[in-house]
Amino acid sequence: MNQTNYIEKIRSEYTEKQTTKLDELKELNKKAILPAKVGAYVFGSASSLILGTGMCFAMKVIGAGLSFAMPLGIGVGLLGIGLCSANYFIYKKVLAKRKDKYSKKILSLTDELLNKEDKGE
Repeated sequence: MNQTNYIEKIRSEYTEKQTTKLDELKELNKKAILPAKVGAYVFGSASSLILGTGMCFAMKVIGAGLSFAMPLGIGVGLLGIGLCSANYFIYKKVLAKRKDKYSKKILSLTDELLNKEDKGE
């Protein structure tokens, strides 16, 4: 890296960044998608933990002294399997709602940006 590039890099760190329409579009897209992804990760992790707890009860790793540990484990495990299976459908539903919420703004921005490209700006 030569001296001029290094100076310009440092200068860019101290100048105020101008937000463009493309930056706004990226931010809106992130707002639409990120909550659905985070929710799916959290719900999936919790569901997996429930499934694992059920397996531990069924194999009597937890509650070895209980006479009903195996039936309890099977029930809890089935609940965990059901929740893990439902996670994808919940994610798709939340994502669809988030996309509906931001679709007008995103489509208007994309139209605006595409029209600028067509005009050669």
